[in-house]
Formats: sequence, structure tokens, C-alpha cells
Amino acid sequence: MIPQKILYPALGLAVLLALLLSGIAPYDRATWLLEVAPVLIAAPLLILSHRRFPLTQLLYILIAAHALVLILGGAYTYARVPLGFWVEDFFELGRNPYDKLGHFMQGFVPALIAREILVRGNYLANGRMLAFLSLCVALAISAFYELLEWWVALLAGQGAVEFLGTQGDPWDTQSDMLMALIGASLALAWLSRLQDRQIATLAQRSNGHP
Repeated sequence: MIPQKILYPALGLAVLLALLLSGIAPYDRATWLLEVAPVLIAAPLLILSHRRFPLTQLLYILIAAHALVLILGGAYTYARVPLGFWVEDFFELGRNPYDKLGHFMQGFVPALIAREILVRGNYLANGRMLAFLSLCVALAISAFYELLEWWVALLAGQGAVEFLGTQGDPWDTQSDMLMALIGASLALAWLSRLQDRQIATLAQRSNGHP
């Protein structure tokens, strides 16, 4: 594993710099604030909880990656991210698909966060029920985020168009949740064993073992 004294400051600095740069001249200031709000909320919580409940390195890396996806989407709005236009042109799509990456990460990362909390809190033993409930938590977060988008649209009216980012797709909400489901499923299939090894390492350190 990467030494914590190197990894954690590097991740924090990368996210902070990206956040500052994105806030200099975002396409739409209100949309930027809405999109980066999860980063502004999560960062202090992660810092404050690090000593009492440090997460695995895997989670810190993935959370930082998710934060960068949100920040980039906030700077341009999801429908205007240049990387998304490149993907749109390459695959001859009818819309900028960058928002789908955001929703993929919205399932990928929370599923592993939920899994780690359930395992380390001794709420569930490793097995199918653990994977199922971790998947359910990720889907619940995805569904709640769609509700938040709806509430913002009701409050802001036309001002919420950039935040919603549907790009005229009548099935945008459903495809967003599908991407979260795919992300959560792949995360649990690919990274559960790695996460278990890192959880074991954290347990050894908390018990005084090097």
C-alpha cells in the first residue's frame, strides 16, 4: 500500500486544486455550486473522521476520483464537458454522455462505502446478503439524488436545466439509475477482495500490529 503520508495529502491537494480551478469561471455558477456540493460536504467529514474511523486506501482513492468527476461536471456542466463530446463523436452518440460517468461513479463508490461500513461495524458477515444490501444502498442514494434534482427543478424552474442535464432524453432518470446499478455491481464484483485485504490491514494496525 502507498504510504499514508504521501497518498492522503496528494489526494487532498488534487481535489482542492481542481475545486479552486473549477470555481474561477464555471459555465454557470449556480450549477457549479450544486454539482460540487457533495464534495464540499464530504471533504470535512472525511477529514474529521479520519482519526476515529479511517477508511481503506481504496475508498479514499475512489472518493477522490468521484470528486474530480463531479468537479469537472460542475465547471462545464455535464452536457458541455469536452471529454464527453469526444466520446460522443467517437461512438457517434446523440448526446454528451459525461453525466452517465457521474452516475456510474454514484453507484461504484457508495456501494463500496456501504460495504465497508457494514463489514467493519460487524453488521453483516461477508456473503451474498452483504453484497445485496451494499447494492441496495447505492441504488437508494441514486434514487434520492434523482429526487433532489426534481426538487431543485421545482424550486428553480428553468434555472435548473443545466443541473438536470437531461439533454432532451425522456428516459434520462431511468438511465441514470441504471448506470448507478451497473457501477455498484461492477465495484462489488471487482474490488470486494481487495477491500477485504485492506480492511484486514486496518484491523491489524488498530490492534497495534505493524
